[in-house]
Amino acid sequence: MKMIRAILRPEATEGVAEALAASGFVSMTQIHVFGRGKQKGITVGSIRYEELPKTMILMVVEDQSVDDVIDIIKDRAFTGNFGDGKIFVSPVEAAYTVRTGATGL
Repeated sequence: MKMIRAILRPEATEGVAEALAASGFVSMTQIHVFGRGKQKGITVGSIRYEELPKTMILMVVEDQSVDDVIDIIKDRAFTGNFGDGKIFVSPVEAAYTVRTGATGL
């Protein structure tokens, strides 16, 4: 299993979530976050914004689904501009369902 963390523009999140659900990836968590990447914030007029609003999507998927999920996220979140987002993939050792005690996805 792999944990996929995608930090995206908030306006891209709905399209990404819909595309993932249409492809059968329905379980995900969304968190509203603030941050900055290589662009180090933006300046609008005389105001400097060091951290920008983003949305982080968290998903745990089977190893064979990672490439499909990444392709969907990249396709739906892409604008070609700085700040489109970042995707991180990490191994997951175990998963447990609190209600039932079942293991795995």
